[in-house]
Amino acid sequence: MKTIFTYVTLLLVTASSFAEISSAEKNALVKLNKATKGSQWINKWDLKSPVTTWFGVEIQNDKVVSLKLVNNNLNGELPKEIGDLTSLQVLNLFRNNITGVLPSTIGNLKNLTKLNIAFNQVSGALPESLGNASQLKSIEMHMNRLTGQLPVAVGTLSNLETLSLFNNEIEGQIPVSYYQLKSLKVLLLNSNKLVGKLDKEISNLSSLETLSLFENKMDGQVPFDLEKLGNLKEMNISYNMFNGLVSKNLSKLDTLNMTMVNEQGVATTLKVSIDKNSAFAADE
Repeated sequence: MKTIFTYVTLLLVTASSFAEISSAEKNALVKLNKATKGSQWINKWDLKSPVTTWFGVEIQNDKVVSLKLVNNNLNGELPKEIGDLTSLQVLNLFRNNITGVLPSTIGNLKNLTKLNIAFNQVSGALPESLGNASQLKSIEMHMNRLTGQLPVAVGTLSNLETLSLFNNEIEGQIPVSYYQLKSLKVLLLNSNKLVGKLDKEISNLSSLETLSLFENKMDGQVPFDLEKLGNLKEMNISYNMFNGLVSKNLSKLDTLNMTMVNEQGVATTLKVSIDKNSAFAADE
């Protein structure tokens, strides 16, 4: 009996060892390795060894489902073939030296739930195709060199819980579509070049817990509708050009007490309304 058990175990181990992903997926991984100077990685891949032995690669049912190469000295641009990893659920390339634009093929990753390429040097605008990765729950692209405008299609990601794009050079307004992200809990857009008003439809973000817009160029009245966000725990919208009165509740919620920069570049604090029901009065 013991001999049979040992034989079956050996067969399973052997089968696992010879498990092989598709040629398209393997080619995508090889392209990534070469495009980001794999010979200089901290944890290197032996391309002659089975893919199952490659650092940071997780395989299930002969499909690559997770790629985690955090702080691994990747240098270079992501190849378009990254979009061939169609079963990928997690792509975590945090803290490397990735440059160039995020390839539009990222939208092919229909199973992707977590995208983290923060603390790199990715440039250009985020592609609209990002909205095609419909299972995304978390997008973390902060501390890069992103420019251009926020992709409108991201507002269609109904499962999105975290959108972190702070410390980039993103321009334009917050797309109206973003105010429909009912599952969004964390919105970090601070330290960019955003302009325009904060729409009162922000009250639709019923799950929002953290809102950070500080150090942009947004203007107009601070919407009292922010008070309707019952789950909001942290907020910082200071160092914009917002004006008008703010409620006492909103002033207390903002970590910098609504300190704005006027047209002369002078820091001023917005006046606080003494009306406790200001949020409701504003709706009338």
